[in-house]
This record gives sequence, structure tokens and C-alpha cells, in this order.
Amino acid sequence: MMLELNYNLTMNPPATFFLVGIPGLQFSHPWLGVSLSVMYAVALLGNTLIMTVIWIDPTLQEPMYWFLCVLAAVDIAMASSVVPKMVTIFCSGDNSISFNGCFAQMYFVHAATAVETGLLLAMAFDRYIAICKPLHYKRILTPQVMLGMNMAIIIRATVFMTPLSWMVSHLPFCGSSVILHSYCEHITVAKLTCADPMPSTLYSLIGSSIIVGSDVAFIAASYNRILQAVFGLSSRNAQLKALSTCGSHMGVMALYYLPGMIATYVACLGRDIVPLHTQVLLADLYLVIPPTLNPIIYGLRTKQIRERIWGFLFRF
Repeated sequence: MMLELNYNLTMNPPATFFLVGIPGLQFSHPWLGVSLSVMYAVALLGNTLIMTVIWIDPTLQEPMYWFLCVLAAVDIAMASSVVPKMVTIFCSGDNSISFNGCFAQMYFVHAATAVETGLLLAMAFDRYIAICKPLHYKRILTPQVMLGMNMAIIIRATVFMTPLSWMVSHLPFCGSSVILHSYCEHITVAKLTCADPMPSTLYSLIGSSIIVGSDVAFIAASYNRILQAVFGLSSRNAQLKALSTCGSHMGVMALYYLPGMIATYVACLGRDIVPLHTQVLLADLYLVIPPTLNPIIYGLRTKQIRERIWGFLFRF
């Protein structure tokens, strides 16, 4: 009888999971729901404006802006995969999510973050070529090269995420179906199984460390060469102009990597040290703040985009 029960539990995962939201902060859910709604609206509007302006303006048909256009699309996808459900949980209390929906959300969230770090590396490479090899810029960054870079970024994210989703989805679920989180974060979901979640946790930690670590290393190498080239210029105005083209990218990198690394390592290694509601809040903000602020950073600091956006808006 016990063997039969275990077999049934292994073969029949729960049809529905229930997301708690932010454990211990349920009294703040309405305010969080309103705040997330505003941030999501800003993210959708800002990133859509960036994509539209780059798409329709022939003066912005350059590799730097095309990478920014793809980044805006990824930001919309990342925010849209979690924020609507979060707002529903916080505002209406509808916290159910299907088994397949949960793992689809898990897949898209983590794949989008892997794509975003790859795009930041591609954008650093773009700045390196533009500043260190300006005469060869258009010859190196051809449309075919850019397409290949984007495809490689997507394939890398897929190769990383597919085994992780498979590992967690095929664990035997025999405990509670209540997820102590605002979205289907894989470590939290893996805790609901009656098997050891350590293999998937280690895979996630090692895989994300390799991807982010290698990207950060190459970005650092690119900026090391960029700074050497910039400070080798004789004109101070030329130095400031070259650095200003990198300022937006550096701000977006800081906004992405610092909260992301904190949220990841706290979830994996600081579970017994950091309160649960702080862990969940960090993870939520990591997925919402970059898509909200990225278009603002690029819109304010990039003169060409700022002027085109104002021109586009005043046209109506």
C-alpha cells in the first residue's frame, strides 16, 4: 500500500499550485499591488517607446540601438511573465497557478535573465568596437554578425534553462502545493518535493555563476580596453564624449548585476540568515526594477533617443 501511494504521488503532480505572495507582509499586499502596477505600466510604456523610436527612425539603425531594442523586448517579456500574476495575488487574492503554468513561468523568468546578461555582454562588445576600432565598426558588426550574436545568446539561455526546468518538473511532489513566493522561483518550488532538491539547486547556482561570471569577466576586459583607449585621447572633450556613450550601459549593468547577484546568493546560501519576506521581496524587485528603470536611464542619458522620443510624442 505504501509503495502504491508513493508511486501515485510521483506520477501525479499537483494540478495547481498556490502562491503566497510575500510571506509575512500580506498586510502590505494592496500597496505592493498598486506599486507594481505603476512600475509595470512605466516598463511597458518606456520599453515600447524605445523599441518604436528605434524601429521607425532611420538615424538609429546602428548596432548599439538594435541591441538596445532587443534588450527592451526582453525587459517587457521578463516583467510580463511575473508582474500580472503578482498584481492579481496582491490585489484580488487569486493566488492559484496551474502546474504547467508554473513551470512555464519559471522557464521564461530564468531564460530572460540569462538572455539579458548576454545582451549586456554584446552591448559592451559594441562599445569596445566603437571606441577602440571605430574605423572597422560597420565592417565588424554587420547585420549577420548581430543576428548570430543574438541567436547564440538565446541558444545559451535555452541550453541552460531546459535541464533545470526538466530536473525540477520531474521531481516527485508529495507535500504541500503552497509556494512561499510571489512567482514560481525554482528553489522554492523544488522545496515542495519529497526528493532532495540539492542537485537542481547546485545546477542553478553553478550554471548562473558560470554564465554571469564569464559575462562579467569579458565585460570587464572590454571596459579595461575602452578606458585605456579613452584616456589615451589627447582631447578632454573627446574623452568625456567617449565615456558618456558608455555611461548608460554601465548604469544598466549595475542595476542588473548587483541586485541579481544578491538575490541569487541569498536564495541559495542565505536561507537561514535572511528573513523569508526579504528574500522574496529582493527576488521580486530584481525582476521589476531593471525593466522599469532601463528605458528611463537610456532615455535620459542618450541624447539621440531622448530627442527622438520627444519628437515622437509631440507629433501626437
